[in-house]
Amino acid sequence: MSRGLVLFAHGARDPRWAEPFEAVAARARAADPALDVVLAYLELMAPSLLEAGRQLAARGCTDVDIVPLFLGAGGHIRRDLPQLLAQLEAELPTQHWRLHPPVGELPSVINAIAAAALGAAASGRRDLAEPTAPPEADE
Repeated sequence: MSRGLVLFAHGARDPRWAEPFEAVAARARAADPALDVVLAYLELMAPSLLEAGRQLAARGCTDVDIVPLFLGAGGHIRRDLPQLLAQLEAELPTQHWRLHPPVGELPSVINAIAAAALGAAASGRRDLAEPTAPPEADE
């Protein structure tokens, strides 16, 4: 049984927005070379979740985890993602699709964000013109 992992992000018009997500995918690939990792997007970027699922199925992945790279379970996670998952299951019924909660709800991520915020606060004020993070997603 071949394993796959879809990292599912929102997407944005600015391709630089995807850089942190690409870094997550690269680290996941490096940490587990046997795992076929694909980064997919809800909108504005490619591949879509359906395209990513098709890619993994074509490469022989039969057991696929889908991890939303969202901070919380808003409308996209509660409404859009279940519909997309149902389409995947209908189109590719021989694959086992396992949907996980958004990463932002995991205790390890909450702890990491809190630590980063505290570290930023401890380091003092930064110039607001200095870039500190990728552009926000277009919603």
